[in-house]
Amino acid sequence: MAESRALPTGFGELEVLAVGTVLLVEALSGLSLNSLTILSFCKTPELRTPNHLLVLSLALADSGISLNALIAATSSLLRRWPYGSEGCQAHGFQGFVTALASICSSAAIAWGRYHHYCTRSRLDWNTAVSLVFFVWLSSTCWAALPLLGWGHYDYEPLGTCCTLDYSRGDRNFTSFLFTMAFFNFLLPVFITVISYRLMEQKLGKAGRPPVPALIAKTVPTINAINYALGSEMVHRGIWQCLSPQRRQRDREQ
Repeated sequence: MAESRALPTGFGELEVLAVGTVLLVEALSGLSLNSLTILSFCKTPELRTPNHLLVLSLALADSGISLNALIAATSSLLRRWPYGSEGCQAHGFQGFVTALASICSSAAIAWGRYHHYCTRSRLDWNTAVSLVFFVWLSSTCWAALPLLGWGHYDYEPLGTCCTLDYSRGDRNFTSFLFTMAFFNFLLPVFITVISYRLMEQKLGKAGRPPVPALIAKTVPTINAINYALGSEMVHRGIWQCLSPQRRQRDREQ
């Protein structure tokens, strides 16, 4: 079990402050952009569709990642982990849940787009809700396993945030890591790549390229731009949310 402790030796003040500053900028930008996506979904009726529900799931997951990064940024700027061993376990669990949910939500979006463009049938609410429920239930179950003894959460090398303890090489952690990676990385990546390949073959041109989507798993800001803010409908929804006079005119019309 991780314990509260100061920064390890070998890290200078400038390095720690640089890490904290980068994490803070990423956390605030990710929270801001994904909050706009969430707000536009809640305030704009046109966005309340099954396909956009999958995007909402991704925005919620990435907001959680940004919140996790904000805690890590605070600890880095304080130059110590102030939340104790239980806080470390909670931080690792929350970060792992949202990271897995982000990966799987991206795969669900890719499949949803394939379903829409290649089968010419709309995604229904029951399917979309079931997908979102499965994504979050699966992510929560996998993230809970280290708390139950299969895998382990501990400090990252800098000592200001917590994640899976990749330094362990025993059979327990190795079996967890490979099994988790297959179901929560390789399988979603396979679904994402195949979905976009089939779309490319069906439409005769590439849709959303899969490579930026895969890179964006660790960057909530890029996810927000790539999946949500890249949509013209979401643009209109955000503009309506930020423009009370326009919302009033739309209601009067």
